[in-house]
Amino acid sequence: MVLKPHISINVRNIDRSIAFYRRLFGVEPSKIRQGYAKFDLENLNFALNEAPGALSHLGFQVSSTDDVLEFRKRWADAGLITRDEMDTNCCYANQNKTWVADPDGNEWEAFVVLQDNLPEQEACAATCCAPAL
Repeated sequence: MVLKPHISINVRNIDRSIAFYRRLFGVEPSKIRQGYAKFDLENLNFALNEAPGALSHLGFQVSSTDDVLEFRKRWADAGLITRDEMDTNCCYANQNKTWVADPDGNEWEAFVVLQDNLPEQEACAATCCAPAL
């Protein structure tokens, strides 16, 4: 079951972008780390990553690992190449996820959060939410 869509964008200045999206959404971020912020909105999981480019990735937050595996099966049955990341620390949360990429390289994930708001780790900022298909 899909809980909500997920959009992750890259921004040049995390502080400036947090200020903008606070005003745009009218809420505070649910998580802020160095180079990262997440707004957990009622119908959208929206993340900011301080990195070059515009789009980071898209996805679906689901309610269980079984749902992640169901997405993987459906995508694989449709002839898409999937890649799993199970028990991975990403976006300062422990998650199970599966990935596909569209013909232009836009990456989509289906993921479940197993444990949220993990402490900031130096290595995470460079590798977080940066799948390599």
